[in-house]
Amino acid sequence: MGMTATRRGALALLGAGALGVAAPRPHAQPAPAARQQSWPLTTPSPTGIHDVAPAPDGGVWFSAQRSGHLGWFDPKSGRTELIALGRGSSPHGVIQGPDRAAWLTDGGLNAIVRVGWPDRSVRAFALPASSAYANLNTAAFDADGDLWFTGQSGVVGKLVVKTGQVSVKEAPKGRGPYGICATPAGEVWWCSLAGSFIARIDRRTGESQVVEPPTKNQGARRVWSDSHGRIWVSEWNAGQLSVHDPAAKTPVQAWRSWKLPGDSPRCYAVYVDERDIVWASDFGGNAVWRFDAASEKFERFGFAREAVGIRQILGRPGEVWLPESGTEHISVIRKG
Repeated sequence: MGMTATRRGALALLGAGALGVAAPRPHAQPAPAARQQSWPLTTPSPTGIHDVAPAPDGGVWFSAQRSGHLGWFDPKSGRTELIALGRGSSPHGVIQGPDRAAWLTDGGLNAIVRVGWPDRSVRAFALPASSAYANLNTAAFDADGDLWFTGQSGVVGKLVVKTGQVSVKEAPKGRGPYGICATPAGEVWWCSLAGSFIARIDRRTGESQVVEPPTKNQGARRVWSDSHGRIWVSEWNAGQLSVHDPAAKTPVQAWRSWKLPGDSPRCYAVYVDERDIVWASDFGGNAVWRFDAASEKFERFGFAREAVGIRQILGRPGEVWLPESGTEHISVIRKG
């Protein structure tokens, strides 16, 4: 969550454009100038930094997948703090909850973990004893303040925060659930890396409705909603950035896709900021890309370090934070 991204100008328009039918164009405000900064993590041993999330005190949390911690980074001092999550911990995702606490999907513990802030109290919510190993991935809060999560082993689950009750359902088409997000209306969408689709959760029943993208076997890795409820998708196998509009009147208008610039793009993470500017990480190009949907232009932010491996992008107004999983650095792009 310093990295920089340049938006790639070459576009591969799928779906509506390929059939000669005009599709609705997402609207975004012009992208302001940006600058980038990076810091090495000052820890005695590698953390395995994976995902990041801005903390309410101006710091930045990260999931330390290798060491089993919640990390906290202070941009003002460059200091890093590690909070132990428990024996066997291996957290994947981290987000800030409505309660201003850090919430983590912990594959090692097969549990959702809450770290209170600033008291740093740790509480684990284990998956039901009858549940198999879920390979927990990422989480999002819905409009009711409940947490939904994915497990790559083939599950989608829910934690009712008020009661602490955790439930799990088998995902459509088996293994693969990966990224998950909530829309401004509080609806929840997730994607399947192995299954190459996105899905919407019926929050009443917990069942998921699959939505098939136009590109087969594209490897949907992460999803994020813009302010209009459109779902942006990072397509790992296809090296594409796509958007799905649930409100589209026809299937042709429902999808648009753009190939990331470069010879062998691998689109891992996607994030939409407060200006509806889209950010995507590219393992193939060792970069982060800023995409302006209004102009359909990509701008590239590269790195001096090789194989930085940006696995998630998250931010706060004016800042986009990036975890360099391959280099044990943390980066920010400030948008001026």
